Amino acid sequence: MSTLKAVRGTRDLLPPETALWNRIEAVARSVFERYNFGEIRTPVFEDTGLFARGVGEETDIVSKEMYTWEDRARAQSEKSQSLTLRPENTAGVVRAYIEHKLGETGQLQKLYYIGPQFRRERPQKGRYRQFSQIGAEVIGPVSAGSESPVRDAEVLEMLATLLDELGISGWTLKINSVGSASDRPAYIAKLKAALEPVVGQMCEDCQRRAVTNPLRVLDCKVPHDQPFIDALPKIADSLDEASRTHFAAVCAALDAAGVPYERDHRLVRGLDYYTRTTFEFTHGGLGAQNALLGGGRYDGLSEAIGGPKAPGIGFAMGEDRLVLTLQELDAAKAELADAYIAPLGEAQNPAALGLARELRRGGLRIELGDGSFRLKKSFEAADKVARTIVLFGENEAQSGILTVKNFSSGIQSKIARVELAAHLVAARTK
Repeated sequence: MSTLKAVRGTRDLLPPETALWNRIEAVARSVFERYNFGEIRTPVFEDTGLFARGVGEETDIVSKEMYTWEDRARAQSEKSQSLTLRPENTAGVVRAYIEHKLGETGQLQKLYYIGPQFRRERPQKGRYRQFSQIGAEVIGPVSAGSESPVRDAEVLEMLATLLDELGISGWTLKINSVGSASDRPAYIAKLKAALEPVVGQMCEDCQRRAVTNPLRVLDCKVPHDQPFIDALPKIADSLDEASRTHFAAVCAALDAAGVPYERDHRLVRGLDYYTRTTFEFTHGGLGAQNALLGGGRYDGLSEAIGGPKAPGIGFAMGEDRLVLTLQELDAAKAELADAYIAPLGEAQNPAALGLARELRRGGLRIELGDGSFRLKKSFEAADKVARTIVLFGENEAQSGILTVKNFSSGIQSKIARVELAAHLVAARTK
């Protein structure tokens, strides 16, 4: 019988790596709360029609990458339903906005989510078939200011803050405008006309996209195709006055906030619902697949899935990419325990547990050893998981004076039990 393993494109996250995931999520929650975002949790599967209508039937996600199945009727009076594991979360958030009539509050809805998404694509470094995203959406009625360019700039400034607080330096913000639903058709017509004489020399994906979704041709990374793409018309030249004004206002707000950015006329993103502002944060440490996160404005998505007019802007970031980036930058090492309590003899195990409980209740991270270990084994075990080792024998229990060794400095000290917690806290910064 063969050994069962995780399905291709999925993986188990194990300690100590999960400590880094938890830290990323904790920092994200902290930043979002300061910007007055609240958490939303939507189902991991939705009616397939939500993604066909919202994301776009001709996108790669809907046409090739979704996990879809027919949920058979359980009674003759019921109809079967096509269901899909969510490949992205924006459509589900907007569906919830509509279903729960959040627009009737008259207020902007600022919502964030953290959770798994699913796409049937070729697994590679930093990309899995089940992957976790952190994202946020700002959506609401026009009367609440949902169309304002300051909303776009505020989201981008928040993301710059988030990356900085995660310890990710050297990021690049790229922005573009893909125009409104009314002025984009003219650009797509120009694009098709420019592609017609050269598309036969381009890659298979570009040949397909030139027919089904010409904007996605601009996103091609195949080296051979780049000269053809560089010669294509720029969308900035086809924007109407309203879209030009909106984009200029976004840039002005970013300038005022001191958030650096680059304009990238080829940045279109991969989903049909984007309008006007699109953006990506990239980092050079990730190689060819260098995007940390991306997003944009989606002013017509609510109407596309049967809801009221509710302009919005949002983003999603893959946690796998963030973890890889932090590991590459060495900005987040595996979390070590503050101390390893080493009982000197099995008789000291109960009292050592009491000491560990005392320190843990004080907010310290403690690993408890075992009195059956020889002293050498205790030191070896402690050195792998903790900053310090605390020796706890009969003498220490009676005197209240503990022997503490810091592994990074090599210094061994005698510390009074009542002062141990403060000593361990101070050792975190040394």
